[in-house]
Amino acid sequence: MATAPRSARPGSPRLSPILDGDAVIRVRALRNSFGEQVIHDGLDLDVRRGEIIGVVGGSGTGKSVLMRSIIGLQVPDEGSIEVFGEPVLECDPVEAIDIRRRWGVLFQGGALFSTLTVAENVQVPLREFYPHLGQPLLDEIAAYKVVMTGLSPDAGPKYPAELSGGMKKRAGLARSLALDPELLFLDEPTAGLDPIGAAAFDELTLSLQRTLGLTVFLITHDLDSLYAICDRVAVLADKRVIAVGTIDELLELDHPWIQEYFNGPRGRAAVTSAATAAEKAQGV
Repeated sequence: MATAPRSARPGSPRLSPILDGDAVIRVRALRNSFGEQVIHDGLDLDVRRGEIIGVVGGSGTGKSVLMRSIIGLQVPDEGSIEVFGEPVLECDPVEAIDIRRRWGVLFQGGALFSTLTVAENVQVPLREFYPHLGQPLLDEIAAYKVVMTGLSPDAGPKYPAELSGGMKKRAGLARSLALDPELLFLDEPTAGLDPIGAAAFDELTLSLQRTLGLTVFLITHDLDSLYAICDRVAVLADKRVIAVGTIDELLELDHPWIQEYFNGPRGRAAVTSAATAAEKAQGV
């Protein structure tokens, strides 16, 4: 089922201009390279508290590299990164652990451990950060997270090989929510899903964001997701973030990639789908 754009949803918050303290993530002058290949050069980005921000860009623009830099899996050549106001590139190990407790990550494909059940996968971060938790409590938390993400309770004892693609994504999402994070990173969460499954995952993401008060950093190429759930979109091109704004604001820019992306055939189809969904939501 198509989903109405955020701006068309009753009760959708209008984001105020960014103020000191509103940036959950602040990236400045970031440079990443692999050998002689420069991926990012002078990249700046702010992510506001409580928003769902979509990150888009062509192949090779470094969307996942940016995310990996923020969460500490990629050490940049230059620049600064603050998360929750803390300089993550300069933190000592204890400080880094405290920050990592406050975010969750869903990698592409779910990245589940194939030899662990769904419940055991969900328990991995709990065991890492809270090693003294007893097994009954671990089981209880895992069962709750599994159901929270729309899986049936009997999914807990299953192994990843027994799950469909959509179920694997939800199991990975359950694991990313295990520590009750404030910040959620999603890397291409709807890739490989059929339109119905992708729309359902979008609705789940939006519901969790509203219920839990999450800030969501969403890497995607799915135009329907951008229209359905994103408050703003950051566009990566030319080794940096060339624009950040609502889709309407981005459509006013004359950058060739932005125009090709949003005004191409798929972009026009997404606009039509979003408009139809908005009319249904408003009872037109």
